[in-house]
Amino acid sequence: MANPFVHVELNTTDVNGAKTFYGKLFDWTLEDVPTEQMTYTMVKVDNGTGGGIMKQLIPGAGSFWLPYVDVDDIMGTTQNATTLGATIKKDVTDVMGMGWFSIITDPTGALLGLWQGKK
Repeated sequence: MANPFVHVELNTTDVNGAKTFYGKLFDWTLEDVPTEQMTYTMVKVDNGTGGGIMKQLIPGAGSFWLPYVDVDDIMGTTQNATTLGATIKKDVTDVMGMGWFSIITDPTGALLGLWQGKK
């Protein structure tokens, strides 16, 4: 499948509560990765798409899951999304030298993350 979902991220107002709940519910392996801004928790699964858990950074927003789609050209795809009616919520951002992401809202109001890993 072209442009598969490659990562699913929980943006939560209660990181510890979410880690306890999902760790017990699904027996996921959770690994904390310290960054300059926060601790990011990687969700490692045996099969399927892995993900992460992080503190909600949008003021006043509740907790939500955000899927990411793999793209070959993060800049071009992000700009093309706006041409098609999307709004950029988070412009293209480097992720610790591993790749780049952006977050858009599609014309129906749904959030979607775009991801381009470094080759």
